[in-house]
Amino acid sequence: MQYISLLSHYNDSRETAVTFGKFDGLHRGHQILAEKVRELGEKEKMNSVVCSFDMHPLWESKGILPQVLMTGEERREHLEGKVDYLVECPFTQEFRQIHAEDFIKNIINGIFHAKYVVVGTDFQFGYEKHGDIHMLADYAKRYGYELLVMEKERYKERIISSTYIKEVLKQGDMELAKKLLGYAYSVSGRVEHGKQLGRTLGFPTLNVVWPHDKIVPPRGVYFSNVRIDGCWYHGISNVGVKPTVSNENKVLIESFLFDFQGNAYGEEVTIELLEFRRPEQKFENIEEMKTCIDRDIEFGKHFFALER
Repeated sequence: MQYISLLSHYNDSRETAVTFGKFDGLHRGHQILAEKVRELGEKEKMNSVVCSFDMHPLWESKGILPQVLMTGEERREHLEGKVDYLVECPFTQEFRQIHAEDFIKNIINGIFHAKYVVVGTDFQFGYEKHGDIHMLADYAKRYGYELLVMEKERYKERIISSTYIKEVLKQGDMELAKKLLGYAYSVSGRVEHGKQLGRTLGFPTLNVVWPHDKIVPPRGVYFSNVRIDGCWYHGISNVGVKPTVSNENKVLIESFLFDFQGNAYGEEVTIELLEFRRPEQKFENIEEMKTCIDRDIEFGKHFFALER
């Protein structure tokens, strides 16, 4: 897959099957769109393209603190090998001013040379969202593309959406979040040096700073899977600020792995949160904290034994 960071940098002259959206989380509904453009691309020998609107410029202009399901880097990783192009389109003030027909003429037709446009039923575009699937259908013949509108994916009669998944995550229901996303909610980042307190207590941990714009589920301990250098390990992870031993308000995810003996400092890792174990708490002393973590580890080993 080729990654293009700006819409204006895409310059492939081949016809495309293209889909548009924010693609926050790349949940099961998004995956249907991506799979459809890939299927069309392979069948018709054309480029399959996901054009993702990056809302950060808009949020920054309005002073809104971003709360996303996945970072741009995580989106790239999830789409790797699944489409030919991921094109990021920053949602700038200039982009917001593009009129709907100009979007069709200059972007769908002019930039992407689209033969197929694949979108969901609620897709809107152009200045003040004047464009929708009905307008796309009306202009299809003029600009030489075929429109495919995909029905929304549902879970127990409710439409799967990024908003729905955020609600579920804030409740700590990781099992339901996995069903809606189609994969376990995860965070990726580089392992940093900590205070190495866990090592002195007998459970060395991997410390990763939680991305500042990514949704934080309830702070506390989770049963988790951690990928290091392509291998997966079971463990427990604490999401929070470590109130017993730190006064900093920086959210970290700190993971203890059951069967890992190596040195992962500086490595890029991915941590899947599988089930919420207990809330983060401030202990009276280190001994009380160690006793509780020992229990967490035993519960974690039991959890994974049952998973087999």
